[in-house]
Amino acid sequence: MSFMKGDLLSRTRRLVKGLAKAEPVWLKAMEQAPPATFPRAENKLVPISLPEDVYIKKFFQKYPESKHEDAIKISGFDPPPARIYGWRVLELKEQGVSEEEAVAVADMEYRVEKKAKKKAYSRLKQIARLQGKKPPPNPYPSAIKEIQAEERKYVRDRFYNRDILKIVEKLKEERQAEMQDRRGGGGGGW
Repeated sequence: MSFMKGDLLSRTRRLVKGLAKAEPVWLKAMEQAPPATFPRAENKLVPISLPEDVYIKKFFQKYPESKHEDAIKISGFDPPPARIYGWRVLELKEQGVSEEEAVAVADMEYRVEKKAKKKAYSRLKQIARLQGKKPPPNPYPSAIKEIQAEERKYVRDRFYNRDILKIVEKLKEERQAEMQDRRGGGGGGW
């Protein structure tokens, strides 16, 4: 459809010239002072790639659970562990360490940090129990557990909310009536 190519002004001109559309009131004014046209980029968009992206992909291949456990916090300032891993590998490579050794060191540092976070939280819980207090929420929760915690109240609602229980009872009654109709409601066609 060649008549649809171009900007608004040229398309409208073609439609008016071809008598497909009545001439709009604004056309003459727009022809006298046409809108600014900006140069267009080529149709191909080049993906942005950073030097650490190769190592981030390797990180997620090695630790696929990290995609869910160490989710990116959009409102946070701390970079995700995968990016820190990539930066560390690049930093070690700049210092002259081979790639395999740099990856091994970054792996070890990631595992140590993850283990330290778990140990710190277990210590927090232990201190809270000794003081007779409720354990604090996990400062390093996985994304899946955060979502489950948000959904938990709605899951419980299924069993205790009166309105939902009434709806469930109605559905059960309708289903039971439907089953009775199927069993004996065939009529006298035998």
